[in-house]
Amino acid sequence: MKRQILTVLSAAALVAVSNMASAADIAAGKAKTAMCAGCHGAKGISMAPMNPNLAGQKDAYLAAQLKAFRAGTRVNATMNPMAKALSDADIANIAAYYASLK
Repeated sequence: MKRQILTVLSAAALVAVSNMASAADIAAGKAKTAMCAGCHGAKGISMAPMNPNLAGQKDAYLAAQLKAFRAGTRVNATMNPMAKALSDADIANIAAYYASLK
């Protein structure tokens, strides 16, 4: 029993350290969003009814959608080429930035 508890605690500590090491950089995300502003608004609030608001969305959701656009599993003529140029770090940073907005 003690060994199982120790294993669970070790795994939890590893996950916590891993999350800290890969924490997204909101400032870097903001710097990358100039290309997004034309359709999604300067602060993530779109003026066009066909373009979604990004401000306040959950970062995991935004990252998943950007990765799907990049992979081509979600198809949009505008978003696929935009996302293709993004690294995993870029995606995490952009998602964190938009998630931080109200």
